[in-house]
Amino acid sequence: MDAALLVALGLLAQIKSDKQPLGSVLYSIQGPGVDEEPQGVFSIDKFTGKVFLNAMLDREQTDRFRLRAFALDLGGATLEEPTDLEIVVVDQNDNRPVFRQEAFSGRVLEGAAPGTSVTRAEATDADDPETDNAALRYSILEQGSPQLFSIDEHTGDIRTVQVGLDREVVAVYNLTLQVADMSGDGLTATASAIITLEDVNDNAPGFTRDEFFMEATEAVSGVDVGRLQVEDRDLPGSPNWAATFTILEGDPRGHFAIRTDPKTNEGVLSVVKPLDYESHERYELTVAVQNEAPLQAAAPRPERGQARVCVQVRDANEAPVFRENPLRASLPEGAPPGTPVATFSAHDPDTQQLQRLSYSKDYDPDDWLQVDRATGQVQTQRVLSPASPFLKDGWYRAIVLAYDDASPPSTATGTLSIEILEVNDHAPELSPPSGSVCSKPDQGSGLLLGATDADLPPHGAPFHFQLSPHVPELTRNWSVTQVNISHVRLRLRHQVQEGLHRLSLLLRDSGQPPQQREQPLNVTVCRCGPDGACLPGAAAQRAGGIGVTLGALVIVLASITLLLLLALPVALITRSRQQSRDKGFLYGLQDDLRDNILNYDEQGGGEEDQDTYDINQLRHPTELVALRAPLRRDAPFGRVRPQPPRMLPASPSDIADFINDGLEVADSDPSVPPYDTALIYDYEGVGSAAGTLSSILSSLSDEDQDYSCLRDWGPRFARLADLYGPP
Repeated sequence: MDAALLVALGLLAQIKSDKQPLGSVLYSIQGPGVDEEPQGVFSIDKFTGKVFLNAMLDREQTDRFRLRAFALDLGGATLEEPTDLEIVVVDQNDNRPVFRQEAFSGRVLEGAAPGTSVTRAEATDADDPETDNAALRYSILEQGSPQLFSIDEHTGDIRTVQVGLDREVVAVYNLTLQVADMSGDGLTATASAIITLEDVNDNAPGFTRDEFFMEATEAVSGVDVGRLQVEDRDLPGSPNWAATFTILEGDPRGHFAIRTDPKTNEGVLSVVKPLDYESHERYELTVAVQNEAPLQAAAPRPERGQARVCVQVRDANEAPVFRENPLRASLPEGAPPGTPVATFSAHDPDTQQLQRLSYSKDYDPDDWLQVDRATGQVQTQRVLSPASPFLKDGWYRAIVLAYDDASPPSTATGTLSIEILEVNDHAPELSPPSGSVCSKPDQGSGLLLGATDADLPPHGAPFHFQLSPHVPELTRNWSVTQVNISHVRLRLRHQVQEGLHRLSLLLRDSGQPPQQREQPLNVTVCRCGPDGACLPGAAAQRAGGIGVTLGALVIVLASITLLLLLALPVALITRSRQQSRDKGFLYGLQDDLRDNILNYDEQGGGEEDQDTYDINQLRHPTELVALRAPLRRDAPFGRVRPQPPRMLPASPSDIADFINDGLEVADSDPSVPPYDTALIYDYEGVGSAAGTLSSILSSLSDEDQDYSCLRDWGPRFARLADLYGPP
């Protein structure tokens, strides 16, 4: 099956089959443009096989169509294999070129050399790039005069073509660009190119005037005096435009400084050190200006790169000036009132003004000083306590004011620092004032003695220790060895008697003049063990201060024992007589123990103190009328005046009143303990197997007591701990 291309009246091609004669074959086509998108572009005459174009073709959308043609008999059977039909759309110049952007931008330094690349313009064309329909050419339609830029017609590169770019003359150039297809003879399009010149420092700054006049007040600093105006044609805000100022002459002491205002680029002149009208009334400064960025070598020199600044100083009332500040002085501690300390001297710098100066205190925390108003002399008005909280490391600080009589007055502040000199007014003290050493010189390490001094260095250590020269015999038995600047060691030269020895030491400090003191020292000589410590058996000999030897103690103990032996028979005889009187008083009724009153208000006697009273005596009061009143056992014998006999109750019903009266008498008796406790009597029946309540108080024996705590009370109680403590 052949396909013939015909272009006439929309006829594109004709398909013919060799299998059947004309009229007996049915033709059809399928593919894009027929039954696929875009549909309806092509059609075929089913009897003749002619293919027709039904719509306009656009190569930019579809550049070719691939169809399949079929040949069928009248019954619909396939006569032969399908045939491929390819329809190629031929390009026409129906699309204008298009720039990629409406405006292109570029930057170049002013004064750039010819041939410097600035930017590139780019365009596209939708036509077939293989044909002249898409062959583009670039050109510059308009750029003003002179012609400073050119464009490459093939690539679109824009470059400088000659010198003369000056940002201060023209900062921005606007070019009109054109692109055309068909190698420049076809369709065209335009765009713009904006070229900005970048600034370089090709203009030096210059002052607007040759001379500036300003005024400044004396004795003040940190104030602005005036402004220096400059001009620079370079880009404002850039380092090529920013100015820096330098004072070349006229300010040898550095009273002035110039800073740059970043907004206006002006130089601001200020005073950084106070001016003095009396010494310098007028300043003539030479000031230079330049940019932060270095100037181009080819740039012209400025006409006003320097200027003269005249500053007139205005006179003002200045504060007095101390000739010496701070002022230091020293005083010995304990200086009496009225002691001169120092004199503050100030002068008025205002030599052209007649003014009088006065002085006063501003800060004196301990109110120790007084200041003469006219002369500035400082002296003490009382004695300063060494314990003053305002005395810091031996220094006292005060502030004195000097002021003139102007209106308003000017004041100066002076600091007075007073060193309080230490005086050697305390003698050293011995520490400790007592101790113990072994009786044998070769035992123990001796007694370490030290000294303290209330004075501060250098009036304290090193200390000198010496056995009292007033008692020469001390040096025969004792020796003193220096250990360090504040301690010595006391030792025995040979064995001496055990017990308390009273020594005397002379202590001297290193002050000027030195202070010395003779002080007592109590040393107990005792027996020591191998470790050099006093043995427990020698505790009595270390009873500090009483000086009791072992022999004396034995004599005292023997005397006490003899007295106790002599007093024991007397106590036994007295006890026997007392029991006999008690038995006679009871008339042989002591064997009847059915009804008894037991006394529980006693504080001594314990279990065996159980003398009882027969209540039958109360039941037969008539038998007791002739008897004397019984003695109270809880009162000291023979010290209580006997109470007058009372009338016994006549009937048993009066016994309660009789007992209550007795209780009242006992309560009001001030000579009998416990003085504030009533004597309570009660009926016990036929006896009690529980014993008396006094057993509660007497349950603790001597063996339950711990006497070791007596050792903590000192050597005087150590002997009691040894006697009553556990073996």
